[in-house]
Amino acid sequence: MQTTFLKINPADSVVVCLVEKKKGDVIEAGGERAVLTEDVPAGHKVLLRDVKEGENIIKYGYPIGHARRDLKAGDWVNENNLKTNLSGTLEYTYQPVGEELSIPKENRTFKGYVRKNGDVGVRNEIWVVPTVGCVNGIAERLVHKLIQETGCKDIDAIHAWHHNYGCSQLSEDHENTRKVLRDICLHPNAGAVLVLSLGCENNQPEDFMAMLGDYDKERIKLLVTQRVEGDEVEAGMKMLRELYETARQDKRESVPVSKLRVGLKCGGSDGFSGITANPLVGEFSDWLVAQGGTSVLTEVPEMFGAETILMNRCRTEELFQQTVSMINNFKNYFLSHGEPVGENPSPGNKAGGISTLEDKALGCTQKCGKAPVSGVMEYGDRLSATGLNLLSAPGNDLVAATALASCGCHLVLFTTGRGTPFGTFVPTMKIATNPTLAKNKPQWVDFSAGQLVEGRTMEELVPEFIDKVLSVASGERARNEENGYSEISIFKNGVTL
Repeated sequence: MQTTFLKINPADSVVVCLVEKKKGDVIEAGGERAVLTEDVPAGHKVLLRDVKEGENIIKYGYPIGHARRDLKAGDWVNENNLKTNLSGTLEYTYQPVGEELSIPKENRTFKGYVRKNGDVGVRNEIWVVPTVGCVNGIAERLVHKLIQETGCKDIDAIHAWHHNYGCSQLSEDHENTRKVLRDICLHPNAGAVLVLSLGCENNQPEDFMAMLGDYDKERIKLLVTQRVEGDEVEAGMKMLRELYETARQDKRESVPVSKLRVGLKCGGSDGFSGITANPLVGEFSDWLVAQGGTSVLTEVPEMFGAETILMNRCRTEELFQQTVSMINNFKNYFLSHGEPVGENPSPGNKAGGISTLEDKALGCTQKCGKAPVSGVMEYGDRLSATGLNLLSAPGNDLVAATALASCGCHLVLFTTGRGTPFGTFVPTMKIATNPTLAKNKPQWVDFSAGQLVEGRTMEELVPEFIDKVLSVASGERARNEENGYSEISIFKNGVTL
């Protein structure tokens, strides 16, 4: 008989309904018994025991907020009767609990493109990267003409990564834009890049090219359109034809899975996220780290309420202090704009069964499994440490996914309960948390973790998921690629001139 509810942790005071439950239904779990006082949708929580106003409610073994009023066993717990415990910044103490993974190495490989500097890409694409939004139209026109001429033969795709910035920004915002554009230009998924400049922007072309360091000048070229006498489109096409001829010679070859770098992201989460897709991705993350590979967790605001779990998994006290700064700096960002730190769940999250930010965070952080934290990065930084890394970026899907790709991730694993079609500038795989989404939106979903509530076990599903990710790394197109949904979004904090 299929289980219809789940008590995640023995200490929990709630269960999660895996199917819609009706008023009068009986739930028995861990020696406690509750009769539902009303109908409860799938993915939502039911209280197992009476609680008083102000008393914490426990899920995943941790408080997810406190009761707004007295509640009885069998009550539906949601945002109307549960309130976050989160407020401002906190002081933390390092209490390391990290443990090394005991997952065997399997010597797996994937088919990638080995670059001149030894880095590896999972795609071989040609990119036009504007240094400023003013030349977005030219960039799109160049890409359209190159696709018409070549049909993308012998390469994976041709893209222009348009954005609104590169000028009229100050200090940190300006540098963040420059860093992300630099990271895109140096990303190994690009076989060739045309950097497209206007010429008068704040993001001055020569200064920007100097940020790239010792780059491959056969693969990355600069065109400053204001300095072209005559047709800048034809000048750009001449350079793109040369880049195309270079990139089309590249071939996939077998490389160890230890070279793979994967971003971990969730969006449109629901009550199933923390019990299906996020734990599945967490199992993959641990497996990849055990193979010598790299995974990156971001969405700092969605760590609030679960941050101590990550802090205490830091390998060193220095990493712990960096994580504390990352968390408190983001809280101060909220507070400096007069916004509370705990009002994160969206209407879709709440409709799906997530009631507070703690509820969301404790599910969200399961995407990074149990591996120790080996690195902490600021926004726009590039990966330097293998293993599990934390990256500073907001929860916004497009901004966070772009940040993951920019730091060097080859692809993004994106868990979702409500569904979303978008993709960033690397393959963005959607993992459905529930069977309904996978059934209704097969054109968006790459893998269904909802199988876990249909009788499949984690032990059965993990090898299938590993195979799927490695297939995409080896060239199988993710759904966002098939649909042509790829874009970038850069984090903005300050004023626009």
